[in-house]
Amino acid sequence: MLNASDAPALAKPLEPLRPFIDKSWKGHFKNSTPEKPVVDVSRWERAINGQAVRILHSINDGVYGGETIIMWNPKTERLEFHYFTTAGFQTHGTITIEETKLITHEDVVGNQDGVTEVRATTELLPDGKMRVQSRYLKKGEWVDGRDATYELAPRAEVVFK
Repeated sequence: MLNASDAPALAKPLEPLRPFIDKSWKGHFKNSTPEKPVVDVSRWERAINGQAVRILHSINDGVYGGETIIMWNPKTERLEFHYFTTAGFQTHGTITIEETKLITHEDVVGNQDGVTEVRATTELLPDGKMRVQSRYLKKGEWVDGRDATYELAPRAEVVFK
């Protein structure tokens, strides 16, 4: 096992993300049922020589997916990210870190369903699971979005069709 000092370099502002990195997570959405499962696989990785964190994810083996790149913006002095999707829309947002929570706010461009903003909280739970909850600004009204609890799944793979 690597000591923290042996871990690959990561830009200092990205260090709070280290507990998520080099892990694959598998989560079932709250509204998922055995008859109609909604399963997300997410892979967090160190990228660009430690200057970024990359997250790949896919829902239901590639029905939908996306890629996120998180970097420190020295001009705004914030963690910022870009998210690109298989549905053709993209987002740009910021991350605020509060203890074990990542709180995100993103502006959405090109969503066909009328979503223009997303607010979400990603939390690393005491039992090692990860929970993601989001709300969408859709056609001028905030509505509940994703609610999923993830477990570590080392063999799970992100699939793009």
